[in-house]
Amino acid sequence: MNKIEILAPCGSFDSVVAAVRSGADAVYLGAKSFSARAGAENFSFDELKNAVDYCHLRGVKVHLTLNTIVFDDELEDAKAVILEAAKAKVDALIIQNIGIASLAKRLVPDLPLHASTQLSVHSPSGVKLLRELGFSRVVLARELSREEILEIRESCPDIELEAFVHGALCMSVSGQCYFSALLGSRSGNRGRCAQTCRLPFSVGGKNGHALSLKDNSIIDELRDMQALGITSAKIEGRLKRPEYVAASVKACVQSRDLGTVDQSTKNELESVFSRTGFTDGYYKSRRGYEMFGYRQREDVVSATSKLLSKIRNGYKDESRRVNVSGRFTASLGGKPTLELRSLTVFGREVVVKAVCDTACEAAINRPLNDETVLKQLTKTGGTPYNITELELCVGEGLSLPLSALNELRRNALDMLGDAILASVPKYKIHKIEIESFSPHKSEHKLRYGRFTSADIGVGFKELDLCFVPINTSDDELRALLDRGFKLGAEIPRGLFSREGRVKQELKRIKALGIADVLCNNLAAVRLAKELGLNIHGGFGLNFTNTLDLIWAESYGFTDTELSFELTLQRAERLGGSLRRGIITYGYLPVMLTRNCPNKSADISCKTCAGRSKMKDRLGKSFIFYCDGNTVEILNTVPLLSTSFFEKSTALDFEVYRFSVENSVEKVENIPDFIGAQANRAEKTNGLYLRGVL
Repeated sequence: MNKIEILAPCGSFDSVVAAVRSGADAVYLGAKSFSARAGAENFSFDELKNAVDYCHLRGVKVHLTLNTIVFDDELEDAKAVILEAAKAKVDALIIQNIGIASLAKRLVPDLPLHASTQLSVHSPSGVKLLRELGFSRVVLARELSREEILEIRESCPDIELEAFVHGALCMSVSGQCYFSALLGSRSGNRGRCAQTCRLPFSVGGKNGHALSLKDNSIIDELRDMQALGITSAKIEGRLKRPEYVAASVKACVQSRDLGTVDQSTKNELESVFSRTGFTDGYYKSRRGYEMFGYRQREDVVSATSKLLSKIRNGYKDESRRVNVSGRFTASLGGKPTLELRSLTVFGREVVVKAVCDTACEAAINRPLNDETVLKQLTKTGGTPYNITELELCVGEGLSLPLSALNELRRNALDMLGDAILASVPKYKIHKIEIESFSPHKSEHKLRYGRFTSADIGVGFKELDLCFVPINTSDDELRALLDRGFKLGAEIPRGLFSREGRVKQELKRIKALGIADVLCNNLAAVRLAKELGLNIHGGFGLNFTNTLDLIWAESYGFTDTELSFELTLQRAERLGGSLRRGIITYGYLPVMLTRNCPNKSADISCKTCAGRSKMKDRLGKSFIFYCDGNTVEILNTVPLLSTSFFEKSTALDFEVYRFSVENSVEKVENIPDFIGAQANRAEKTNGLYLRGVL
């Protein structure tokens, strides 16, 4: 069984040093752009090359994040990051955007791609699709339980899996949070989250932090995760200080190698950063009240200067993690040689041979002996090398200055370092030009509706397609079909543990003659294709550029909603021939969560009918729906942008999302409904005009 990799977060070069010297097997870091932690110091291209060389010299791999959504006007910049990553010889790219993944594959086919947790993958079919797209590793959603991870592992044995083992827990499933964007244009999908979830929110009349979870920590489970077949144990925290990185890596190393973390290390880890302690709730399927927590004064002051100094002292020196063997040869009248060899992280043996500038002479008083040679040649302090074995072939009665031995050692180690870096394979780079896409032209305008039940007013029969929940009963579906509704079904955005049931539901609706499905995640897309259904992409896929649309068309999509983080101007410029549309009415989802806000107040599921309210510190109410698997939290006011769609020359369809309306069934026709919404005192244009940072 391979040891589980310990993967450390690095927002600066100081954190790289802390991670490597504390025992990390790999680090992940971001360039100055397209990083999901835009607030970290991050790395220029020159700094990236230096960091990669530093790590490779010490047997540590480097993964570069390119894990944000990307717009068409940024494709050349994204291309530049990919090319610089290849030139720097990074070991993998962590990518959120499917279009960017396809670009990277064309530019540098052999550069491994890791699917970011921002892709929201949390079930087997999503992992399978990413494997088919050429990803070698998937970073799993943080919300998965041990049993769910095992299901994925057994269903997808031929792809690496990476799981978070320590660090901050977003309330929302990664990639499905639009809260910060909708409130202030700071998009979590662009690495600029304002951490809205850490603000006070109340449920059930109780003040609290209904969206703030304690930090995740399942470091004690590393050996169990290793046995499950998890390749990499990922630590969150590129925005945190080097001491945090060192403490968390140290704890992971102890857990993996010793089977336990000593109490002193645990105390350091909790003191350097926590939110009222840690939680293992997701991994152990114990979602609820105990998982909630927020950073309080005692959490802040626990990171004393004395503690931080102690942690820094633990990694102030090189860890000498590169094992080296060698052979020293010296004879009378000849120049001594030192041959060194080491096995690199890439499995290649590197061999160098240094020759001393000084020849051996006959000894007059104190001849050179093995003990002296061994002592001088193994003095590798201050370097990453540890000479574990040295064969000595020293003639009788020889004399050689100690300074010559020291110089020989330094030269040999320098040569070894150069050889290790030179041994890292170069990537073959293809010259690919990003074409200038001609804006798409709409030929026929369509209107879709998305409903939360089968209780649909007759006025909506004129919609070109009405999506209802996939678990709508046969009788309800037949009744709607008999009344002349054109029906599709929506696959839930959250598929945790229920792929099997969803697949059976898809077969059932197909037997009733319903062939159109709305898919908001990659697993849903693959399930729909497997069953030969018409794929309609949802906003949750976060399609933001032409390359996304080209991929979707090649995969067989009928059409797709665009991300509502796109401005209308950018949407109008998108190329490709796949039909595309936008949401023009509805309460936009701000979060998709696995844990329920009600649990922060210890409110029992028995008292909840699946619909609740949450208030922010200004008294504004957010409605949220629970389907027993995940919770969707909605914005406080509806989006209304039908006029934008009417003026568009590039958009093919608009979507009305019905979720909190109590009188939809009473509406006689769509114009009356939209007219009524236009007269509302509170509504929003969303992000279609102001966009996101």
